[in-house]
Amino acid sequence: MGALALDWLACYAIVAALSGGVNKMNPNSSLSVLMLFFLEVWMLTALQGATLGHRLFGMKVIRFEDGGAISLPQALIRTVFLVLVVTAVTFDQNGRGIHERLSGSVLTRS
Repeated sequence: MGALALDWLACYAIVAALSGGVNKMNPNSSLSVLMLFFLEVWMLTALQGATLGHRLFGMKVIRFEDGGAISLPQALIRTVFLVLVVTAVTFDQNGRGIHERLSGSVLTRS
């Protein structure tokens, strides 16, 4: 949860900086933060296996099957369902959320 919060706050800070500060953010800024968060999580997970928050907390996303790097489509599926928060807070016996089961991935310590 800490890594997720850190990623969200980083995206919020970027949007606030580009908007001219927190006081000048408009109602559409929330959508901008969500879109930036989506892109950050999708691209960094697909390309590096970890977001900024994952790296700082010593975690990495890998394929559940064999421990290899996840593909771009797997990262996209994972991110879409992660953004739908309900799927990220339901876990199976392996500690994987629906977003991880549907994408065939797992978040591990690196």
